Amino acid sequence: MTPLGARRPALPRTLTARLVAVVVLLVVVTAAVIATATTLAMRENLERRLDQDVRATLARTLDGPGGPAPRTPGDVRGEEDFGQVRELGLLTAALPDDGTAQGMVVSEKEGRGWEASTALSDDQLDALSALDDAERDLRTVTLPGLGDYRVAVAELDGGRVVAGLPMQEVDETITDLLRLEALATLLGVVLAAAAGTWVVRRQLAPLREVAATAHRVAELPLAAGEIEMTERVPERLTDERTEVGQVGSALNAMLDHVEDSLDQRHRSEQQVRQFVADASHELRTPLATIAGYTELARHRPETSGTALDKVETESARMTALVEDLLLLARLDSGRPLEQKPVDLSRLLLEAVDDVRVVDPDRSWRLSLPDEPITVTGDEARLHQVVSNLLANARKHTPPGSTVTVTATRQGFTVHDDGPGFAPDLAPHAFERFTRGDAARTRGGAGLGLSLVEAIVGAHGGRVTLQSRPGDTTITVTLPS
Repeated sequence: MTPLGARRPALPRTLTARLVAVVVLLVVVTAAVIATATTLAMRENLERRLDQDVRATLARTLDGPGGPAPRTPGDVRGEEDFGQVRELGLLTAALPDDGTAQGMVVSEKEGRGWEASTALSDDQLDALSALDDAERDLRTVTLPGLGDYRVAVAELDGGRVVAGLPMQEVDETITDLLRLEALATLLGVVLAAAAGTWVVRRQLAPLREVAATAHRVAELPLAAGEIEMTERVPERLTDERTEVGQVGSALNAMLDHVEDSLDQRHRSEQQVRQFVADASHELRTPLATIAGYTELARHRPETSGTALDKVETESARMTALVEDLLLLARLDSGRPLEQKPVDLSRLLLEAVDDVRVVDPDRSWRLSLPDEPITVTGDEARLHQVVSNLLANARKHTPPGSTVTVTATRQGFTVHDDGPGFAPDLAPHAFERFTRGDAARTRGGAGLGLSLVEAIVGAHGGRVTLQSRPGDTTITVTLPS
């Protein structure tokens, strides 16, 4: 655990730095493993060759060039015993049991011949005398003033003979190899860091371009108003077969979704503003009428009866408008409607019979299947849907028109042969306070079709409109 107050070690923060650090670390580890294996193999090979030379040196010392093998340490004497196979640093020593040890080491060389060898000091002889007895056993010993030697020991009558070669050449070779490996490793690290940085930056350039697109989008004013979000990740960076392409494609999909949501929000804000303005206008007219007739009755009492009738009419109109607005608000809030089996065939039959009595100037037709149609929903609201559609047809078709209501397994349709909706009005027919052209502006606040769409939508259905002169059909689809 990290102690309180202690700072954590700083780590590379950028992805580029982390990837380059990983590459460099891999190069260092690989180089270290190779260097270690190479050094160990080289040292083992050099030591094996040195051991062979030491054994050969001991054999030459014991056998001698042209004479019988010495039987006692005293028989190993003189430089001539080494012949011409002596090497610089070669060491021989005779260690009799009587303590008269002597030895020499080849220390100088001139031209093709050897100078006289240097006698071993007492300290050096003592270090050799301390070796354990073992027939031709190789071991490493440190001699004062001479350094490390690889020596072999041979037992003779009355003492021992030692021959050895210095390890200086082996140590220097290994040291040079280590320096070369360290230099090569350092050079490899520098090259790996430079190449890794270049490669990683090149490979991450598309990711930085995607991030730049996201930053540009983040700088757009998205709080209010109509938003034009044209920034997108280029198509070449949206190939989902690559990781960067997956990020770019996901970002574009998110931006499309955000743009659609902002457009819907803007349209909703515009609808709310238009709704408030239209509602205010629709309420202002009856209120102004009520205020006017009230003022008239105050100044002319004889008109109070007419004034009260007009006030009652406008109050009823305003009440109906407010009730429609409240119903729309309830439906918008997602308040659930009653869910019961409703006999749609009977509901359509009653509604058509009612409108025939109210409006005998038009031909009202009803087409029902042989079997009753049952749907699940709120019977009162579904009756309101049918009544609004029939009232809309009655208000906006001339006398003598034919209105046909046809029940289907999926719902019902209302068809009339009137003038139809204007082409620019049809796409907005179900919006609130939408008024028709001159042929369709008689009465109403423009909430009838919007109530139809809201009620049917609350039942899980939908409403569609197809209209051209002489052929207008409104289709209501309800879940069975």
